[in-house]
Amino acid sequence: MSNNTETLEGWYCFNDFRKIDWTRWKLLSVEQRLKVLEELTDLLNTWTVYEQNAEGDHAIFQILGHKADIMFMFLRPTLKELAQIELAFNKTKFAEFTVQTTSYVSVIELSNYLPKGEDPYSRPEIRARLYTAIPNKEYICFYPMNKLRSEVNNWYMLSSEERNHMMRSHSLIGRQYAGKVKQIILGSVGLDDYEWGVALFADDPIYFKKLIYEMRFDEVSARFGEFGSFYIGRYLLNEQLDQLLEL
Repeated sequence: MSNNTETLEGWYCFNDFRKIDWTRWKLLSVEQRLKVLEELTDLLNTWTVYEQNAEGDHAIFQILGHKADIMFMFLRPTLKELAQIELAFNKTKFAEFTVQTTSYVSVIELSNYLPKGEDPYSRPEIRARLYTAIPNKEYICFYPMNKLRSEVNNWYMLSSEERNHMMRSHSLIGRQYAGKVKQIILGSVGLDDYEWGVALFADDPIYFKKLIYEMRFDEVSARFGEFGSFYIGRYLLNEQLDQLLEL
C-alpha cells in the first residue's frame, strides 16, 4: 500500500467557547459593566494592532443554542502565542463571568499535491490559504471530524491513490459553493480529540445545510466520516459585542 501523504501547515488556531453567567452579569451596575468591558476592549485592540502586521487574526462569534454563548477564534504563528492569548483573556475581569464550555486546538492544513522538489510555501496562492484572515462573513459553522478506522471501513488502510481519487470527488462538491461558502481546514491530529476541525463561513447559513447534506452522499463522508458537535455562530464586531452584553 502506497502512503505518500504530505500536508502543509500554516497558522495555529484556537477556538475558545464560553458561556456567560448572565445571572451574575446582570447584578453589576451599568458603571461596573462599562469598566469590565473597557478592559476587554483594550485587550481586543491590542490583538487588532498585532494583526495589522499580518501575524494572525481573531474574531468573536455569538453562538446559538445551549453549547456556548460566544466563541473566540484566534490564528497565530505559534502555539506559544495562543497560550499567551488564552492566559491574557483569563486574567480579565470579564473572564470571571464566563465558563469555558469547550475549546479546540489545531493548525491550518492543506494537502500537498505538488511535484517533489517544488517548494509549496513559495507559491503566493498557497501561502494565502495557509496564512489567511478569518473570512468576513456573517455566519460560521464549526465542527470537528475524524476519518473512520473501523474493521470494515478504515481510511488509513486505503492506498494514497484511492484516498486521492475519493477526495477529488469530494472537493468537486465544495467547488459548487464557491463564492457562497468559504472554508478553513484545521488539522488537529496530535493537537486535539479529533483529526480535523472544519470552519465554514457564509452570509446565508442555509448554505451550511445544503453543502453538508450533499457531502453526506459522497463516499468520503458516507463511508469514512465521523463528526463531532456542530456550532453555529454569528460574527460580532466590538460594538455588537457591547450590544450583546446589554450596553
